[in-house]
Amino acid sequence: MKFFERMAIFLATGFFIGYIPFAPGTFGTLIGMPLCYLMTRLHVGLALTGAVFFIFVAIGLASMAEKISKQKDPAHIVIDEIAGVLVAFVGVPFNLLTALCGFALFRAFDILKPFPIRLLERKISGGSGIVFDDVLAGIYANLTLRLVLVLFPAM
Repeated sequence: MKFFERMAIFLATGFFIGYIPFAPGTFGTLIGMPLCYLMTRLHVGLALTGAVFFIFVAIGLASMAEKISKQKDPAHIVIDEIAGVLVAFVGVPFNLLTALCGFALFRAFDILKPFPIRLLERKISGGSGIVFDDVLAGIYANLTLRLVLVLFPAM
């Protein structure tokens, strides 16, 4: 395997955390939480720009890793979870309660895949298909977390 292929696998698997034999998506999401914290310290416009940039990078890396592994959407690719959880926290305050709530909401939407997330997962292939369903789960988590913050402003 060439250097760039090894780097693509290293990054797409969240520094190889995606190879953990159980719940790689959950561990991949955990890897993204420090990035979420840093992102929430930025102006919302810059945070959104950073999240969009990360999504494009994630699509490229996921596409490369899928080709290298010769598997369709392999579980060890977790950069999609990192991208999705970043989206979940754009413009949302970050503290212990919102971090736990946002993490749980993102994982729930990513696992349950409500409409049209499952449809996206089936219809779009390659790196875009790997990442977009998680981005949509992140959007759902973001909107739900915002609703929770409106209903419980003390969070």
